[in-house]
Amino acid sequence: MRSRYSAFVRGDSAYLRDTWHPGTRPDVLDVDDGTRWQGLEILSAEGGSGDRRGRVEFRARWRDGAKSGVLHERSRFVFQSGRWWYLDGVVD
Repeated sequence: MRSRYSAFVRGDSAYLRDTWHPGTRPDVLDVDDGTRWQGLEILSAEGGSGDRRGRVEFRARWRDGAKSGVLHERSRFVFQSGRWWYLDGVVD
């Protein structure tokens, strides 16, 4: 999760695409250049070493010009082919 957040901060859409599960990733992934990510807070994490599925709940603060806010998401991950993949997330 932290590496995906860092990719959003850097605007690295190639990394985000490479970490998104091929079965759920969108055909086009646009990263908004105007959004400035200002911090990540992991609220909870389930799964990890030895597990096949995981969940991460987080808040990420952002700013876009005069607007600012918080993205609150519950993300799902799956461990396949020796690595973790982002499946999807529910945004509150």
